[in-house]
Amino acid sequence: TPQGGRTQARRGVRRPVSRPITAADTRRITADTETVFAFLDDPHNHAAVTPGLTDVRDVERLDNGGKRLTYTYRMAGIGVDGEIVQTVHEPDARMYFELRGRLTGTIDLTFETVDDQTVLGYEAVYQLPESLLTTASAPVLRRFNARQLRTTLDNVAAHVAADDE
Repeated sequence: TPQGGRTQARRGVRRPVSRPITAADTRRITADTETVFAFLDDPHNHAAVTPGLTDVRDVERLDNGGKRLTYTYRMAGIGVDGEIVQTVHEPDARMYFELRGRLTGTIDLTFETVDDQTVLGYEAVYQLPESLLTTASAPVLRRFNARQLRTTLDNVAAHVAADDE
């Protein structure tokens, strides 16, 4: 029967890996590049500006100037623990992170000076844990993450502006 075929296929074949989800955006910030970079160089500030990032701990400075840390991120009501390793740390230019654990992927932050302001670029590419795929569909999560990214960039701009006052 067709249903029997589906059941048999489910038992014999692993689920395909989800397509990576990408969220990317830029934000012009009324502050110099050094200030914005310094703010984001502190991992605890990421928790202050990133919705869903509920805990940053075990921060370790690496030889390249970057950081290694563990984190908890809540998405679709599910807490995901993992490790972030900053593999690129180019002062006032770029930060590149690898996400390891249940949520795998990369985050690429770029900093560009334009007219005495900073254009902050943020691109995240990651694979979702299977538990999140069963909770929400990929298109819903893509829209959710695009909103979260815009909020994160707006929060960075607000925090940096508040620090300048």
